[in-house]
Amino acid sequence: MKAVVPILTVLAVIVALWYAAAVWMNAPWERDQAARAGTAITFAQLLPLTMVQERPVLPAPHQVAVGLWEGLAGQAITSKRSLVYHGWVTLSATLLGFAIGTTAGVLLAVGIVHNRAMDLSVMPWAIASQTIPILAIAPMIIVVLNSVGVSGLLPKAIISAYLSFFPVVVGMVKGLRSPDAMQLDLLRTYNASRAATFWKLRLPASMPYLFTSLKVGIAAALVGAIVGELPTGAVAGLGARLLQGSYYGQTVQIWAALFTAAFAAAALVALIGAVQRVTLRRMGMAR
Repeated sequence: MKAVVPILTVLAVIVALWYAAAVWMNAPWERDQAARAGTAITFAQLLPLTMVQERPVLPAPHQVAVGLWEGLAGQAITSKRSLVYHGWVTLSATLLGFAIGTTAGVLLAVGIVHNRAMDLSVMPWAIASQTIPILAIAPMIIVVLNSVGVSGLLPKAIISAYLSFFPVVVGMVKGLRSPDAMQLDLLRTYNASRAATFWKLRLPASMPYLFTSLKVGIAAALVGAIVGELPTGAVAGLGARLLQGSYYGQTVQIWAALFTAAFAAAALVALIGAVQRVTLRRMGMAR
């Protein structure tokens, strides 16, 4: 119970500040409407009006909660208005991109650790690749792939992979290099091969680093999938919901899609955390 109280306190403060910001940002519209009608409006009259605007500048928390409920539970999951449907479209690209990015990241990390030429050549390029804004490179990837007949899920997955592979590369390189010199020397005295050293020492030692980087990578993959939907004029996916909401001024729809994405990211990170606990426990590295 003691651990829950600070969390609830912070949550209550955030909600209170959110309501205050909603009143402040939505009030000018109500004052303007009152001025056009030639009537005066008091704060007592203004306050409830800012909470029920159809297209508020900043939706109140209860409006976002209603939008979430209607999108997640108020529609059939096959409906084009269902956030479950749009979430699955985005999640499909996220998981495929995450698989591609994780595989590429692990393979690159193994090569970097075992090959000095790759360490000196590939690692700087991997770092430099992350300096390019994803909003700039996403349309280029989609246009190039569309020109060769590749469309649909794969272009979004590649953008997800682009964002997710780097944390995996960095985490795995750090993990594979984590065994100290004494451990490596011990295996050399046993005349262990590089393959045996990798499977018996380097790979097990890298597991905590790998799972930590996977948590970062899966969240980045979700961002990549959403960004990949923005320049394509997509009609399905959380990115498409964001676009549609911005086109028609449906701010509640925008916030509902954002919260759905946040909940999806939290669930994916929690899932990886659960796999991490089971894996490390079976390896004897955690209780």
